[in-house]
Amino acid sequence: MNQRVVVTGVGMVTPLGHTTASTWEALESGRSGTARITAFDPEGFASQVAGEVTGWQPESYFDKKTVRRTDRFVQFAFKAADEALKEAQLEITADNANRIAVIVGTSMGGLGSLTREYDVLKEKGPNRVSPFLLPLMLPDMASGQLSIRLGTKAANYAIASACSSSADALGEASNMIKRGEADVVIAGGSESTIIPIVVAGFAAAKALTNANNRPECASRPFDSQRDGFVIAEGAAILILEAEDHALKRGATPLAEFASYAATSDAHHVTQPPEDTAGAVGAMRLAIQKAKLMPDEIDYINAHGTSTPLNDKAETQAIKRTFGEEIAATIPISSTKSMTGHLLGAAGAVEAGISVCVLRKGVVPPTINYHSPDPDCDLDYVPNIARALPIRTVLSNSFGFGGHNSSLLFRQWND
Repeated sequence: MNQRVVVTGVGMVTPLGHTTASTWEALESGRSGTARITAFDPEGFASQVAGEVTGWQPESYFDKKTVRRTDRFVQFAFKAADEALKEAQLEITADNANRIAVIVGTSMGGLGSLTREYDVLKEKGPNRVSPFLLPLMLPDMASGQLSIRLGTKAANYAIASACSSSADALGEASNMIKRGEADVVIAGGSESTIIPIVVAGFAAAKALTNANNRPECASRPFDSQRDGFVIAEGAAILILEAEDHALKRGATPLAEFASYAATSDAHHVTQPPEDTAGAVGAMRLAIQKAKLMPDEIDYINAHGTSTPLNDKAETQAIKRTFGEEIAATIPISSTKSMTGHLLGAAGAVEAGISVCVLRKGVVPPTINYHSPDPDCDLDYVPNIARALPIRTVLSNSFGFGGHNSSLLFRQWND
């Protein structure tokens, strides 16, 4: 089958807001969502900055039983899915449940619940560990619990490919629709890992920023002073749908999910190769699969983590994919400058942002860009959003383990 895939709903929970609208408003205005960590006392940690989902009161959205039996990352996915389904005006019934699937990516799942119950084990003994521990911590619980909550009966599973997890979840959701295995896939990613062991681990690997004195400026992709990423949490869920199914039920597509491509570096567990062949391959294949030419890409939402190696490598990969002349003309931004890095949920959040860019005709800025880096010399839309006619968006996600994933969205029209 060669079924076109469209996006009919987007839901987000991010450090910038609990909805897509509030997240987009902050992005458009160039507001940072990063601050000093409040989830635990970060005193003594090398990195003390995070993009937290502030003001999160799950009891406002869910009953007490649901809150008690779900990890924070599952709750984020529930909230984002509710918003996305509402926008898509999709009702799940006995008649369509067998044709609706759920795929939610995450890099770590309910690690917060695991560490909390491990402390209980050490302090109070094995008989005090919660019987809900495994259902709380398993990475597939966002997809599994969503399927149970919504009553979907096609496949449900999680994808874990580090920071490419939710981009791959969306890509596989698209593939499932194109293969005719589902009419609708509720897909995206969720993450909540602002916990001591994760922050300490990333800091030990020299991956996190040490810019603790100005947390709102700590994420500075492509800037010469960048020194590491800002860990963040949140979720995004998109409703992907076969075009004919969406139109038949009277839905209005927000964008076309034009293509997905993934490659592996087969090089190093954390570092990109100098030739950037994997990233180049993913971008080129996504463009090819969408039947586009390189000069037809209007905007790139970069992976742009604010780490010295990644930003330089991604810049070089873009130049090699498009050629230096075309690359110099494409507006590129890293919205991680405002959201921080949501790890396994980053790709889905940035996919949702890509859809917003197509709808609004505005490119979000890369904030905190003040000191140009000779190795990063493209148009990163510094500090101020830019109104532009955008018809195509390429969104990149790269992850530890050598994962490279590119998603391509374009304006939908009939």
